[in-house]
Amino acid sequence: MLVRFVITSAKGLQMNLTVRNATPGDADRIVTVIESAFQAVPHSDHTEQFIVNALQEAGALSVSLAAAVDRVIIGHVALSPVHISDGTTEWYGVGPVSVLPDYQGKGAGSRLMKRALNDIKTQGASGCVVLGDPDYYGRFGFQAVEGLVFPGVPAEYFQALSFGNGFPQGEVTYHRAFYAHG
Repeated sequence: MLVRFVITSAKGLQMNLTVRNATPGDADRIVTVIESAFQAVPHSDHTEQFIVNALQEAGALSVSLAAAVDRVIIGHVALSPVHISDGTTEWYGVGPVSVLPDYQGKGAGSRLMKRALNDIKTQGASGCVVLGDPDYYGRFGFQAVEGLVFPGVPAEYFQALSFGNGFPQGEVTYHRAFYAHG
């Protein structure tokens, strides 16, 4: 499915943004987008592109969306299954979410997130978790949940969004691809 939006550039120009399913032919451009998006991020270990590639190779990308302006990919979002120690199933991890620096703050990331959450919910997901900025992800309904943890990170940065069945309780483990380093 192809969804089109209009966003405004830093110079005030209107641009058509398309959000669509990523294809295997997009892989190299997605890597470039991810590298650029995280290049100046101080908390990044700069392995995000390896994570997406490893998720793809493992067949663990449940949702992989590309955002494009004039057919040039400027953003990407990935969702993959997570394991929760209480045995709850059908929960997914959001990430990485990547938008080229020149397009950040213009709505591309929000459009990717909204579409990704809708797509995973349509696939039967019970909810999603994300590790990131509480202010940003809070806009989509994510919240810190007592008893749902990702060890080693401040609780307020690990958030969850339930699609209606409450929240699981336990430790969350991301797919082994999140340990990819090249």
